[in-house]
This record gives sequence, C-alpha cells and structure tokens, in this order.
Amino acid sequence: MMTTDDVLDEFRGAGALREGHFVLSSGLHSPVFLQKNLVFMDAARCERLCKALAQRIRAEAGRVDVVISPAVGGIIPGYETARHLGVPSMYVEREDGEFKLRRGFHVERGARVVMVEDIVTTGLSSRECIEAIRKAGGHVVAAACIVDRSGGKADVGVPLIALASLVVPAYPADALPPELAAIPTTDPGSRRLAG
Repeated sequence: MMTTDDVLDEFRGAGALREGHFVLSSGLHSPVFLQKNLVFMDAARCERLCKALAQRIRAEAGRVDVVISPAVGGIIPGYETARHLGVPSMYVEREDGEFKLRRGFHVERGARVVMVEDIVTTGLSSRECIEAIRKAGGHVVAAACIVDRSGGKADVGVPLIALASLVVPAYPADALPPELAAIPTTDPGSRRLAG
C-alpha cells in the first residue's frame, strides 16, 4: 500500500513539490504548491499513483460502476484510476458557472459513482462535482483524491479516500503571515480560467 511519503516522493521526483507564495484555485494562499501536472505528464508515475488509489477505492468503497471527475485537474487521474478499476471514466465541466455532464456523457440512475479529484484543499470543487453527479442521477459512494491537503479536515459530503493526507498551511488573502506576504504571488490554480 502506497504511503503519504511514497506519494510525496513521486511529486519530488517530478519536481512538482514547489515552495514560494501561491494562490490556490480555492483563492487561499499557501507557501507550498503541488504542481500535479508535472506528475501526471509522466505516464509511469501517474499509473503508479492511480493504481494505488484504485486499490484503496476497492478496499474502502467496494464495487464502483463509474468514475466521474471535475475538469480540468481531475480528468487525467480520474481516467487512469477508472482504467485500474475497469470502469468508464467521465468528467463534468463548468457551464454557466455550474458543473454539468456534457459531451454526451450520461450516468445511469443509481449507478455507484466514485468522484476522483487530483488534490483536495477545501473540498469546494469536490462538493460541486458531487452535486452535479447527484443531479444527473448517480449515487456517489465516495470521493477520492491523490492528495488531501487538508489533513482530513475537508468535508466533501461523502467519505473521502485520499492516497496521501497532509496538512499544508493555507491562508485567506487578508490573513497572510508576514513572511508569506513578503514573497510575490504565483497563481497556478485552474478555477479562474475563462470558460
């Protein structure tokens, strides 16, 4: 079973564990950013992580009929995790500011769905994705992610299965510690992308 240290070693090996002053997609500020795309672009590294996540999902959630992820960040880990679970993979996209299944995706009413996300900080994207899945008729049995940055504090409304769990400090813009406020910001998040 892959540990949090094993997961962080994958991020370190990809040069994806960054330090500085980052504005996360949640809008919170953090001295640490996990640049997951540098991990996911390496097929072997991504496979190791998602295979381990699929094993954990099987052990903790049982049978799953489909994996659904939020676009953009959840598409690759969602697909790769679904591949190891042997189930279809779909994703939701924002339309008029709200997540929806599009592109001909359809979930059967009552299908056992696991929502797979890349990294959870506050759980907002996960909750929005889960709501869209429920509106589409899916039964969300669990959420899963590669890294839970909240250390288990994020409430996504269903059980959260994390391959790695750690506490990474994150602050509102008006409550930055002086040492973080002194560093120029980088905004690597995807939530504010035009769409």
